[in-house]
Order: sequence, then structure tokens, then C-alpha cells
Amino acid sequence: MTLCTAPGYRGAVTTTAASTQSFPALADEAKRICQTLLRIDTTNPPGNERACADVLAKELAEVGYQPELLEAQPLRTNLIVRHRGTGKLPPLLLTAHLDVVEADPTKWQRPPFSGDEHDGCLWGRGAIDMKNMAAMCTAIMRRLARGGPLARDVIFAAVADEEAGCDLGSRFLVEQHRSKVEAEYAIGESGGFSLHLGDTTFYPIQIAEKGFCWVRARITGEPGHGSMPRHDSAVTRLGEALTALGRATLPLHPTPYVEKFLDAMRAQQPAMIQPLIKLLARPQLLSRITRLLPNMSAARGFSALLSNTAAATVVRAGAKTNVIPGVAEFEIDGRTLPGQTDEDLLRELRAVLGSDVELEIIKSCPPTVTEPAESPLFDLMRTEINRREPDAVVIPYLIPGFTDAKYFSQTGARWYGFSPVKIERGTGIRFADMFHGHDERVPVAGLAWGTEVLDAVVRGISQ
Repeated sequence: MTLCTAPGYRGAVTTTAASTQSFPALADEAKRICQTLLRIDTTNPPGNERACADVLAKELAEVGYQPELLEAQPLRTNLIVRHRGTGKLPPLLLTAHLDVVEADPTKWQRPPFSGDEHDGCLWGRGAIDMKNMAAMCTAIMRRLARGGPLARDVIFAAVADEEAGCDLGSRFLVEQHRSKVEAEYAIGESGGFSLHLGDTTFYPIQIAEKGFCWVRARITGEPGHGSMPRHDSAVTRLGEALTALGRATLPLHPTPYVEKFLDAMRAQQPAMIQPLIKLLARPQLLSRITRLLPNMSAARGFSALLSNTAAATVVRAGAKTNVIPGVAEFEIDGRTLPGQTDEDLLRELRAVLGSDVELEIIKSCPPTVTEPAESPLFDLMRTEINRREPDAVVIPYLIPGFTDAKYFSQTGARWYGFSPVKIERGTGIRFADMFHGHDERVPVAGLAWGTEVLDAVVRGISQ
């Protein structure tokens, strides 16, 4: 572990009076900070989140904070800063991760680390996932520094390594610096975005997420010379296993989180469509009904909420062209629904792959659920969205991926995925497609909207 400090650090995480200089508007600050972060390549691996953490530390120190920079490994930097309140209420934790996934620049309209402003958007890897949230939180913390204390401490943690499983970020902080991030509520990704279905705009708020179970599948066979093919070689059987897994649909498992989402969606549709939506959760009709969803991305996303999932992602076999290898392996990204375990997933995989495929868990973490979903914070999120969009429907939501909720919730914090951004109809931007996709971008106006909403929520729950 490495302990680093930002300029002016004196050993405690406190807030001093901000200078009396004039400050730009909150939304302008969020945009400026977001654009700066997008221009820093923090692709994980290797991550190198230190550069982004330094930018945020400078922004926060400028208004009187004394941020801490904590590293599990050199350059894998986490930032923590605390706005001191009166202590009347327990702390609130805001969090965002600074690392991003890789981007192929040949597939992008704008360079993925340019931070270009184009067509009303800021373009760059991390614009949605999730340097936008880091920028919003930093701008909000800067605004808080100009005012008086709130009833609760507000903590902001900008973390490393979320995209590779959180070990050097939220897990490190929870296991090694728990007292610095303990809170009653935690707000992070992913939710608060515009989801247009039919004539209704929904704003899902994450209250549950699937667990992950990464599995190594190994097939063994007789090695041999490449000049004498074997129909039962490990490589041939690996191909058959990959095909079987790719075509399989794992058993469906109803959850109350998806049922509530469907109920809310159905209530907003015309009467003749409502029975059709009810059928979405019926296993025997799922494949037919999902074809009626707006696009294949929506269909895939919805299907992932109804079952455990398993996707082959890494394949290894052989080292020489003229040698038939005796071992072939592939890795599986498995995800488990709330109520499901690693062993449940392994049992379903064995039913697809057969007994001659050896399965080994590489790493796993169980599903995360905030129960009950309703709370004063959830109510406030809904209120602030409806204040701006009275006809919008705010609903609790289960996401198929994982977030830093996996570890921050272990401190007892009630986690809500809420990194709000407004996406207008007709822009061609689908929030889900921005995650890890080409041409990731965030609407400038939508970022401004989200910053104001998040600021109102932070202040409202902290009074």
C-alpha cells in the first residue's frame, strides 16, 4: 500500500473556508472537469488513475479541501475528500471510478481520448462510464465548500480499478480504510438516465445488481502431430463447447426487481399493449416477445435481467502450428441474479457444456441488493426528477453488470445507482450502448441537467 497526498495535505480530511474568488456556474464546472478527465487515458489495464486523481485533487484543494490520495499499488490512485457537516445525520458517500475500458480509435468518429465537444456532446471513453459522475461530484463538492456545513458529512471517493473487479479501488478502501468511506447512503453508478419507451420517459435507479462469477473452462485430450488430425481433439471439443454455450439460454428466474419494473412500464402503455408486456417474464414466450423491443441492444439487456448469464470471452489453446494441444481453455463471464449462487450457475453451465468440461471459479462476488428500495433518498431522487419532468416515471432497477456497490455496500451503506443524465428523444443516443461501446459521449445539456439534479439531491438529503 502507498499513501500519497495532494498539495497542501496536513494529515486530516477536513474542509477549510473557501476563498472569496468568483466561481463559474455549477454546470460549467462539471463540463470543464469532465472534458479534462476525458483527455486522460486511464484504460484498465494498466489503469494509471493517478493522473485523473491529481486533477481532482487540485480542483478540490483550490476551494479549501485537503484530499487524501490512497494507493494499493503505485499509480492506482483513489481519492477521498470529506465535506464536514454538523454530525446530526450519518454521512453520505458519492463515488465514481476513474478507470475506463479499452477503445479502438479506428471505430470511433472522434478520438476516444480527445474530449471533443461535437454535435452537442462531449466525446470520449468514460463520458458515461463514468468520468461524467466524477466531474459532477467534484463540481458539487466545490460548491459545497462555498457554503456552510450540512447536517451530514458528504464524502466523495473517486476510485481505481472498477473495470477489472474493484480490487485496487473500492475493495481496497473498504478493507483497508473502512472508516473513511462509511456512510448511511452511497450514490454511484448506474441509473438516473432517460429511458424512452413508447411515449413515456422512465428514469431507472439502480437498487440491485447481479453478482459476477468468472469461470475457467478446461478441456483435455490427447496431444498429437498436426499432420494427423483428431476429430476428438481438445480444440475441436472446445469449439463445440463454445457453440453450445453461445446458443444456450439459461433457465429463467423471476425477481421482484424486474417484476416491479415491468409493472411500472406496463402501467404507462396503451391498454392493448399491457397484456403483451406482462408476457415478457414468461420463459416460453421470451424469445418471441423480445423481438418486439425497440432494438437488439434493448432485447439483450432485458434478457440478461431474467436469468443467470454466461458469455465466453477469452480462448486459449496450443503454442505451435504443427502440434495438436492436449489442453484447451476458455474463460466465461458469468453473472448471477439476486437469489442465485455461484453453484447455481455452475450447475447450469454443466447442463450446457457436459461433464467432460472442467469448470473452475476464477473470481466471484455475490449479487447486491438495497432492501427495501424505498427510502427518503429514493423519494428525493424521484421528487427532483419530477420537479423537472413531471410526466417522467422513476422506477427501481436491477442492472446486469456490477459496480463499486459490491464493496461500498459492505460497510452498511444503502446503495443507489444514480449518475443522472438527460438524453433527449431523437438524438440516437442510447444510454446502454454508450457503456463500453464505440463513440461513447454525453450530451452537454444532459450533463448540466444531471449535475443540477444530483446537487439538489445531495443538499436535500443532507439538510
